[in-house]
Amino acid sequence: FIPGPNGTIQSPGFPYGYPNYANCTWTVTAEEQNRIQLVFQSFALEEDFDVLSVYDGLPQQGNLRTRLTGFQLPAPIVSTGVVLSLWLVSDYAVSAQGFQANYEVLPSHTCGNPGRLQNGIQQGMTFSIGDKVRYSCNPGFFLEGHALLTCHASSENSASWDFPLPSCRADDACGGTLRGQSGIISSPHYPSEYGNNADCTWTILAEPGDTIALVFMDFQLEDGYDFLEVTGTEGSSLWFTGMNLPAPVISSKNWLRLHFTSDGNHRQKGFSAQYQGNCLLTILNH
Repeated sequence: FIPGPNGTIQSPGFPYGYPNYANCTWTVTAEEQNRIQLVFQSFALEEDFDVLSVYDGLPQQGNLRTRLTGFQLPAPIVSTGVVLSLWLVSDYAVSAQGFQANYEVLPSHTCGNPGRLQNGIQQGMTFSIGDKVRYSCNPGFFLEGHALLTCHASSENSASWDFPLPSCRADDACGGTLRGQSGIISSPHYPSEYGNNADCTWTILAEPGDTIALVFMDFQLEDGYDFLEVTGTEGSSLWFTGMNLPAPVISSKNWLRLHFTSDGNHRQKGFSAQYQGNCLLTILNH
C-alpha cells in the first residue's frame, strides 16, 4: 500500500528489465473526496505475455480498468474513487525494460490529464469541470476518435471526460490492437479494393479466461497470392485466400491475431469479419 499525495511506481529492476515470473501488486490510496491520476513516463512489456493490469479500486476482477502490454506509452488513468491498484505479471521468458509511472492525488472535481498523442498535438492545459482539450495530428497522420474532449461532472463530486483519448494513425497504416467485447475488422479501404503490398496485423485481446469468436461476413482475396493468416487457435496457423467465406474461427486462448498480406498486383474487395468475446460460442457450437 502506498499512501501520500504523489510519488513514483516502477517495475522491479527498472530500467534494466524486470525478472521472469514477476507478480507484483501496488495499491495507492488517497484521502476522501480525492481521486488518483497515474501518468506513465516509460512503458515496455513483452507484448501479450507480460501484462500490467490497472484496477479502479482494490485488485479484484470486477474493478479491472485496463490491461496494458507492449511498447506504446499508455494514456493517463484517473481513478473514480480513492483507491487505484496495479498488478504486474510476467511469464517464464523474455523481459523488457519495464515501466515507470507517476501518481498524483487530485481533487474529485477534476478530470485529470487525458494524455498526449503520439504524433499529435494537445491544446488545453486545464482539466477541471467545463474545461476542453482539443487534439490534432501531425502531417501524414489522421485522427481516429473525437478531436474535442470536455470535462463533465459525472456524479455528485466526481468528473470525467466525455470521450476516450483519440489516436493519430499514419495515412497508410493498418492493423492495431483491439480490446473490448466485440468489433469489426476489415481489410484496408473495405469495401473498396485493398492496396498492393499490404501488410497488416491486428491483435484482438479479451479478458483472461475468455475466448474469441471470429465470424466472416465477406471474403474476397486474390487466390493464392493474397492471404489472411489467423493465429491463436488450437494447432498451427489458419491460412485463408480466394473467394470462399471461411468458417467461423474460435480462439483457444484470450487472443487472436490476424495477419493480412497482398502481393504487388491484382486487388480484390478484401474481407470483413466480426469478433466477439465469449458470448458467441454457444451459437457457433450449435
